[in-house]
Amino acid sequence: MLQFCSTGLGTDMKTIALAVFAAASLVALPSAAMAASCYDLWYARNAIYDANGFCFSTDLGMETFDNDDCWTTHPKLSKKEQKLVAQIQAQEKLKRCHVN
Repeated sequence: MLQFCSTGLGTDMKTIALAVFAAASLVALPSAAMAASCYDLWYARNAIYDANGFCFSTDLGMETFDNDDCWTTHPKLSKKEQKLVAQIQAQEKLKRCHVN
């Protein structure tokens, strides 16, 4: 698990950093993506949405991500984020994940 020292990073920055780290690991190391649990894949994908203001409606989404700073149910992802989400979804489909 990625841990942060007390460097003044806010919760949003921790979430974004963790999502970027997780997504980059999945893309850079295909074997890591294959080994990631369904929950890890779900978290990495949804952390990207959370960083872009997504308002979660499921119990798990609301428990995992803070909706206090959300503003949309249709976030605009960058091309890079869209590609990462698609790669994560492909791994979720391959592993037959059904986290939420």
